[in-house]
Amino acid sequence: MQNFFSRTFLEIIRDPVNLTAALIGLIALFGGAAYLIVYPKLFMLGLKNLRRNLVRTLLTSTAIGVLAFMITMIWTVIYFIGLATTERAKDLKIIITERWQIPSQMPMTHASYLDPGPKGNLLSELRGPDGKSLYYGPNDFMIWSFYGGTMDPNKRTLENLIFFFAMDPDSIIPMMDDLEDLDPKLIAALKNNKQGCLLGIEKMRAVNKRIGERFTLTSMNYKDIDLEFEILGVLPDGRYNQSAIMHMDYLKQGFEDYARKKKVTHPLASRSLNLIWIRVSDREQFDKVGSIIENATELKDRPVKVETASSGISSFLDAYKDLLAALKYLLVPLLLMVMTMVMAVAISITVRERRMEMAVMKVLGYRPNQILLLVIGEALFIGALSGFLAALLTYSFFNGIWGGIPFRIAFFPVFRIPEASLFWGLAIGSMAAFLGSIIPAWTARSVKVTDVFSKVA
Repeated sequence: MQNFFSRTFLEIIRDPVNLTAALIGLIALFGGAAYLIVYPKLFMLGLKNLRRNLVRTLLTSTAIGVLAFMITMIWTVIYFIGLATTERAKDLKIIITERWQIPSQMPMTHASYLDPGPKGNLLSELRGPDGKSLYYGPNDFMIWSFYGGTMDPNKRTLENLIFFFAMDPDSIIPMMDDLEDLDPKLIAALKNNKQGCLLGIEKMRAVNKRIGERFTLTSMNYKDIDLEFEILGVLPDGRYNQSAIMHMDYLKQGFEDYARKKKVTHPLASRSLNLIWIRVSDREQFDKVGSIIENATELKDRPVKVETASSGISSFLDAYKDLLAALKYLLVPLLLMVMTMVMAVAISITVRERRMEMAVMKVLGYRPNQILLLVIGEALFIGALSGFLAALLTYSFFNGIWGGIPFRIAFFPVFRIPEASLFWGLAIGSMAAFLGSIIPAWTARSVKVTDVFSKVA
């Protein structure tokens, strides 16, 4: 529970949209509490009015809830892509790739020249006066090679295709996003068993395997480098549900076995490194380290490009730029307008039906502003409650069952709904209700007793 509140607080203070939603939601909550304390009888009268036409109330609530659900789903995708493409001020991750080729294919010696650990041969330009690296240390360095294969070479389907991150097991917890809480026992098992692998939960279901079972992959990107694996464990539910992790040394061993059997080096053995990751302290350090790496003579045989992780991810998402812009600037505002119109129509119908009742209330001593508050209060109760419940159910259902929204964009297989989304539902429901009820509420406030009773007479 403490983690829930701490995550919610951090999400709110770090994002202006979350902060705005939280402020609107809190205003609605405190305003509702004040309304209940100051006008308890008016509040109870509003509840009775909502129960009188229960079908309309339920239909309006359902419409608001469905629209709030849709906005929560859409904004979750926009929110997390925004996080991934927003550059941090501190603890920047930088990506090193081959400059002139996609996909990036670099020699393993590139990794050795940039590795600050004991296995590396770090460039002298990347060492400080004390001999240590200009960036943090071994826990801030990671290399990736991609290995993909099929369990059935005669029937290549998505179900039997497995995509591996080949890497050093010691880099998983400190450098892989969303794997900070991975069980250290799995890391130890992977280090001790080079044939071992960790599979995403959905991929394990797709290939119909269990922990402890073995399988053989026919490689699709490294011809004749076919490897046998043993499943050591499952990756946490979420981003890596469709992926897998293997030991980098096992891929290297595959190239060595190929050379020994074929008496010739594999054509891609010297180009099997795809990405290098380094964490630096800030932008100034990034500029310094990046300049050294891009101009290093030791790397000139395969020139490299250095960019922040956020800019690298942005380039991957260029194909989705128009789609995301349409969702953010067209669909979400349109849904908010529809919510407001739904509430306005529902409240307008209610006010027209109750003109006689409101005239009688004025005769009994109710002031115009009290009638205004009564109508707005009814609308806010429906909107805030429907929006909050929609966001709560969306958060609980998707995060509890799938670890987020299973909507694949680029290399994002799932989008976890943030805790701050509870304020999204509360805020958009309250805002739509307030905006939609202003005109009907003012109409109710302006009802003239003489006009109503003259028509009755």
